[in-house]
Amino acid sequence: MTNETSPKPRRSKWRTFALEALLLVAVVTGIRLWQQRDMVSGIAPVLQGVTLAGQRYSLPAHPLRPVLVHFWATWCPVCRMEQDGIADIAGDGHEVISIAMQSGKAEEVAAYAKKQGITLPVINDADGSLSSAWGVHAVPASFIIAPDGQIQFVEVGYTTEIGIRLRMWWAGT
Repeated sequence: MTNETSPKPRRSKWRTFALEALLLVAVVTGIRLWQQRDMVSGIAPVLQGVTLAGQRYSLPAHPLRPVLVHFWATWCPVCRMEQDGIADIAGDGHEVISIAMQSGKAEEVAAYAKKQGITLPVINDADGSLSSAWGVHAVPASFIIAPDGQIQFVEVGYTTEIGIRLRMWWAGT
């Protein structure tokens, strides 16, 4: 018997780890592509509605600064996790319009918004027509519209506040 140790098991562990990491990245990428399959790109579609506060809203064709169009739902736990970051971005003077996707009647969404402390403009998309026009199938979903009216970034799922801020900054440069 010899006391030689072979480096092969160590290489095998790293190879296994690398393959598992690659598989995870492939699965996550595939899911994101599937979720974004119908989402609009190019020039932002028309977005008009009445906010829960009763004010008319119309997405400008050529905004002065980037605009965050954020789709969410009252029944979405991930949306709740993102909510404070979206509110902070709006509170810092960025234009943010949020759309409550298929979350019930306006009164129900307004009660939810009040309970959650949501003060940014919210359009209730009770019938899903706005989300359909934008190709949104999963929430949260965020679109960043650049000053030229083009959709610069699209995100589905949880996005950090810093991630959204960086994308908004990039869209404005």
